[in-house]
Amino acid sequence: MSGHTENSITIDAPLDLVWDITNDIENWPQLFSEYASLEVLSREGDTTTFRLTMHPDDNGKVWSWVSERTMDRAKRTVRARRVETGPFAHMDIRWDYTETPEGTRMDWVQDFAMKPEAPVDDAWMTDNINRNSVTQMGLIRDQIERVARDRQKAAVPR
Repeated sequence: MSGHTENSITIDAPLDLVWDITNDIENWPQLFSEYASLEVLSREGDTTTFRLTMHPDDNGKVWSWVSERTMDRAKRTVRARRVETGPFAHMDIRWDYTETPEGTRMDWVQDFAMKPEAPVDDAWMTDNINRNSVTQMGLIRDQIERVARDRQKAAVPR
């Protein structure tokens, strides 16, 4: 068995702004509530390898892993995968960005499988990712829409 999730949100902001903010990975600890820190390990063209560290979970455990992320601005997509997989047998993520009349639609698709010895199974992780994606996407939307409003106000002549 394996896990698969698809989550999306529409952000009332131009695609370029959504792209720039969500792909500024050094700022992810401020963008996502779950990340305590991010360290860039290497950059090669549009591919970045980095270590993400989460805030401690309810049991005080700090989860950390290395991911690789490749941006394709022309196709408005990002592909990522965990290099250090931890409890996952594999974790692959795709972010897609689409301009809509309401703003920018951002889709996250995650395909993964938990290792047999992992503390949770695929079904548990699917539910967890779906719940957390809704929360994180909402936080991201709110932050980007605030920036878009602030820029719009600054651009209006007084």
